Amino acid sequence: MSARPECRCSSCYDSAAFWFLIPREMSWMIRFLSRTTSILAAALVVVLCADARAQSHKVTERRNVDYVPQADYRDGKDRLDLYIPDGLTNAPVMLSLHGGVLMAGDRREERFVGERFAAAGYLTVVPSYRLSPAVSHPAHIQDVAAAFAWVKRNIREYGGDPDRIMVIGHSAGAYLAMLLAADPRYLAAHQLSPRDIKGVVPVSGFFWVEKPGVAPDRPAEIWGTNPKTWTDASPAHYLRADLPPVLLIDTDGDEDWRQQQNADFAAALRAAGHRDVAIHKVLGRSHMSVWTDMSDGPSEETSSAILQFAARVLAVKPH
Repeated sequence: MSARPECRCSSCYDSAAFWFLIPREMSWMIRFLSRTTSILAAALVVVLCADARAQSHKVTERRNVDYVPQADYRDGKDRLDLYIPDGLTNAPVMLSLHGGVLMAGDRREERFVGERFAAAGYLTVVPSYRLSPAVSHPAHIQDVAAAFAWVKRNIREYGGDPDRIMVIGHSAGAYLAMLLAADPRYLAAHQLSPRDIKGVVPVSGFFWVEKPGVAPDRPAEIWGTNPKTWTDASPAHYLRADLPPVLLIDTDGDEDWRQQQNADFAAALRAAGHRDVAIHKVLGRSHMSVWTDMSDGPSEETSSAILQFAARVLAVKPH
């Protein structure tokens, strides 16, 4: 090692102090930075590999499948589209419900959802359902229950696993997803139960129809004007400990009343004894972009949170 400088002036003395720092503190710092860089590099490889796996499946589409063969709804509202990951058998299944205030929207506008999750290995089913003012509650949820029943009984023909189905939805679709899982009457009409749903992800939904922002402030054609009907139509009045796992996603760009409903609903689920509920707040999005930005790619936050949840609740259980 080089000799310590002999000059005792303040500048040279400071340089000398730094000189002797190198073999001790500086060498430790170099080793620390080296280890940190290695860890970050490994983490980056994991992320890139996960993204590659998330986009590793080509997708085959099957459109306009009739899920209510005994009826013929206008504008194809009794049809659904399938997004099938190539090369898989017994694939886990997502049923995705579009939003639109129960008065607008259609499966044909949701192709980005089907492609995103099918590319990640999930057979994704996107149905249309009848809308107000042509129909009122409970027609919307009855259609969703019929779509779920069709999936349960037919999805194996397309490579899906009927015992691994979860339901997701945005806005009004989030409301319908949670109502399907909470109120057992609609699936019971098809000899099914909420136990057939393995997980629910409402994105920017609502759960109390009777509260401000929902029925009192929306057209009467949706839920009518009777407060008893509003209560009856609300997922929040059917909570119990044995509901499927729930991931609530919303954004700071949602209306204040909607964010409050999401927070209150998580608390109400826990108060009812439900042990598998989580809430995920996506920052910097609007009520629409928290859903539509899922087309941005495999690192997008909303879809990534849904996939992480799905990987757990739809995992193959050991026998």
